[in-house]
Amino acid sequence: MDNEPGMRGRILLVDDDKSILRTFRYCLEDAGYAVTTAQNVEQARSQANTAVFDMCFLDLNLGTESGLDLLPQLREAAPWMRVVMATAQSDVSTAVKAIHAGAVDYLVKPCSPEQLRLCADKQVQARHVELRLQQLEAEAADAAEQGELVSANPAMSAVVEMARQVAATGANILILGESGTGKGLLARAIHHWSTRAKSGFVTINCPSLSAELLESELFGHQKGAFTGATESTAGRVNQANGGTLFLDEIGDFPLTLQPKLLRFIQDREYERVGDPVTRTADVRIVAATNHKLEDMVKEKTFREDLYYRLNVIRLVLPPLRERPEDVPALATTFLNRYARAYHRPARGFSDAALRSLQRYPWPGNVRELQNVIERASIIAEGAEVQESHLGVGAVPADRATRPRAGDHLSIAELERAHITALIANIESLDEAAKLLGIDVSTLYRKRKQYGI
Repeated sequence: MDNEPGMRGRILLVDDDKSILRTFRYCLEDAGYAVTTAQNVEQARSQANTAVFDMCFLDLNLGTESGLDLLPQLREAAPWMRVVMATAQSDVSTAVKAIHAGAVDYLVKPCSPEQLRLCADKQVQARHVELRLQQLEAEAADAAEQGELVSANPAMSAVVEMARQVAATGANILILGESGTGKGLLARAIHHWSTRAKSGFVTINCPSLSAELLESELFGHQKGAFTGATESTAGRVNQANGGTLFLDEIGDFPLTLQPKLLRFIQDREYERVGDPVTRTADVRIVAATNHKLEDMVKEKTFREDLYYRLNVIRLVLPPLRERPEDVPALATTFLNRYARAYHRPARGFSDAALRSLQRYPWPGNVRELQNVIERASIIAEGAEVQESHLGVGAVPADRATRPRAGDHLSIAELERAHITALIANIESLDEAAKLLGIDVSTLYRKRKQYGI
């Protein structure tokens, strides 16, 4: 979250002495900082869970409680926040304990206003450097990934151009396409192109959690709200405040939880599990699915009002088999990436290898191509990837000749081939899971395991 114009940073002061809090606050506010105070452990935890701070001055003795006990909780709630232990005890052992518990510095009271300001300046500047490095790393990663969205295919190019146009708006976006077509990549690109790029891009994988756990993951929960809830959590909505929340595989979002998601999208209001306090968050929603949501609406397995709220802007990614002209460029992008990452020699493809890549139907789409090229980059010994390195050259587009029982394959290879072919020809993951005799969450884990 950006600081307000003219403000140098946000600081949390935690001390049970009101006079110390008042003195420190005046000193730091005069230096241009925004300051929030807390007099006990509960107040400090609440502030760390509901606001963003660059640093914290934490007193060692908080009445009957210890700042050393609070320190790990603050680090868990806000791992980016730099904590300085402030205390009248100057013994070395206490300083060592504080550093081991996660403090970045140690300030002995009483201290001069200049000492306090210098300490604050050092830590806030360090935090700003960390943020800048993270931003540069994210921009570099985004630039590399967005190269995958450059396409020679008119349909794909039109989708990307539309995504660029609507990114600057606050409209909700629904991305449709088969598994592996790059829906998550396009969602991240939309965030990068938007005015929210400096804030978080947060992803929720809807099929991977039960309705109860998904609600907690999305909105957060209060300590003691359910068995195992030993600490309060803020939730992904809070984490995405000011940024983008990407709901991956929204077609698998539990029907029982859809009213709460609808309410949040409409009113930007929500409650954590086990906590009656109504909170708000400014979040842009991007959702994606390979399901046919219109059919799900007719079947009463997806709420019509939620569908319309998500489907403000609709982007449909074509499968890779419909844009074979993009395969060579994508394969080269992946090969260069993995050859550098694994320090391998291959930098190009033989003519036979390129023909195999373009002939193969890619039921797993771009994700499958990426996995094939990663493997090829590792096993290729020369400057070129050969057809034999791909493992797809002997597989024509005809389904009847794809891997089957009795072929010289491992169980894992056969399972991967079967799941890949099945989800490419089945309308919903629910139906695919039923045919496989497993639940949707197990199917999700297997897709992740096999890169499908």
